[in-house]
Amino acid sequence: MTQNIRSLNLNDFKNGNPTTKQKFVQELGDAYERIGFVAIYNHQLSNELTENLYAYTKEFYALPLETKMKYHIAGIAGQRGFTSWGTEHSKDSKVGDLKEFYHFGQTIPTHLQTTYDYHKNVQVDEVPGFNEYGLKAYAALQETGKYMLRAIALYLDLEETYFDDYIAYGNSILRPIHYGPIKDAPKNAVRAGQHEDINLITLLMGASAAGLEVLDKQNTWVPITALPNQLVVNVGDMLQRLTNNKLRSTTHRVVNPPKEEWGTTRFSIPYFLHPVSEMRLDCLDNCITAENPKAYDDISAGEFLTERLIEIGLLKKK
Repeated sequence: MTQNIRSLNLNDFKNGNPTTKQKFVQELGDAYERIGFVAIYNHQLSNELTENLYAYTKEFYALPLETKMKYHIAGIAGQRGFTSWGTEHSKDSKVGDLKEFYHFGQTIPTHLQTTYDYHKNVQVDEVPGFNEYGLKAYAALQETGKYMLRAIALYLDLEETYFDDYIAYGNSILRPIHYGPIKDAPKNAVRAGQHEDINLITLLMGASAAGLEVLDKQNTWVPITALPNQLVVNVGDMLQRLTNNKLRSTTHRVVNPPKEEWGTTRFSIPYFLHPVSEMRLDCLDNCITAENPKAYDDISAGEFLTERLIEIGLLKKK
């Protein structure tokens, strides 16, 4: 972990006394205002779960492309199942990223399925462990994210449970990603172009190879590598809007390796924590001041997500 990223013990917030809890909240907020990323340990994700999910992720991506394409669902903007190479791009680029990915989403109880009209998860027949551990990791990261947002709520002088109901059945996504070997000199393409995440916060399981970089306040790209047992957690655009830029969504990218390492692959598994579509992202009153006037129009999370899916090429404009 680079020294630019603060490492925090989530247990200090979950189980600490009022002093350690408040210290966690303040250090988290300071880190998010400074660079927008922190590293977290003592989260809900076990080593066994992480190791198994990465193993089954590699097994899934080793399948032939025609097999993986069985799990591509047309017309749903890649919200579930498989998305192939070069489909997604950053919102300021038209060049497709050098990656393929898979999406797991919420499992909604039967009695709530008409309330939350999400697409169903797609089951991979060839690698059943991929489904099992993908959904287990989803649940563990959702629980971790709940505590992170509780700390953020306190930092923003909101009720601690402000976000709880919004995220309990939110439109969150777990995305196992495969960045494949680079065979030819890329034409302006990178593994993932510089971008900001759409959601409230992102929780990143340690990637299998280097490449992630964040842009700091001095406009310098800083390499980030998660240490064993840690998650990297960053602010997304929805939280930036809600806080009227008090907490900023940090620009980041995944760069191509040196030419001598073009034959290598990279696997990464981020969890994009989204609220329900109805949540308002209108700037919080206590984040609007004379020095920081309201920067964004009022919008719901669902409306904002639709705008961004169009911008990154996953959804066609009607």
